[in-house]
Amino acid sequence: MAAAPKAKSPSLLMPKATAVWLIENTKLTFRQIADFTVLTEIEVEALANEEIGRGLVGRNPIENHELTPEEIAKCEDDPATRLKMARRELPSVKIRSKGPRYTPISKRGDKPDAIAYILKNHAEITDAQLCKLIGTTKPTIASVRDRSHPNTPNLRPRHPAELGLCSYQEFEKAVIKGLKAAGKDPETIQAQLDAERLKQEEILARNQQESENKSAGFDFSNFLGRGNAEPDRASERDDKDPFSG
Repeated sequence: MAAAPKAKSPSLLMPKATAVWLIENTKLTFRQIADFTVLTEIEVEALANEEIGRGLVGRNPIENHELTPEEIAKCEDDPATRLKMARRELPSVKIRSKGPRYTPISKRGDKPDAIAYILKNHAEITDAQLCKLIGTTKPTIASVRDRSHPNTPNLRPRHPAELGLCSYQEFEKAVIKGLKAAGKDPETIQAQLDAERLKQEEILARNQQESENKSAGFDFSNFLGRGNAEPDRASERDDKDPFSG
């Protein structure tokens, strides 16, 4: 009859190191140690004989609140008893409420440009969505909208994903949510997203082309002209030389 599969001990961080400690410090059987650490008896015996894990430092399950001395003593007295993991009273984890997205200081100055882009191209994204998407505030959005923002003359509408304020996936989710709230059908939503993506690809390609043109646009005419200009200056000096015949 096949043996029943072992129930995995919860939260046992280092089973082999724990097995080494139990081998060295208790009278537990290989079967008991194997059951607790979810190893095979062959593995436990090999650890005991240093056939594997040579030099492995034992991990004390008592200090790590995985076993109690009483549980070990009880199982030492009865080889048929299985070790039970100690119950750990852990404090409840406090989940941080979702607030505005953190933005590195170096990118905070780009937020008004991203806001301007969304206000211009994506009216379906609500102010609340925009605050969450790029980590801004409603007063900042309002100041960009009514052109009372201090940097209004220098604002350049730019895609927030290009500025690193969010990912393209997050941006598309915000667009889809806004369009659905506006009652748009899925095909219209997809068509708008495809058009947006194509537009961004064209902008990136154009920017790259302009950058390449600038790097390749060094004007050699001035440099080459200097060599031709020198003889002219020399001939002028010869014409004006009072000592010439």
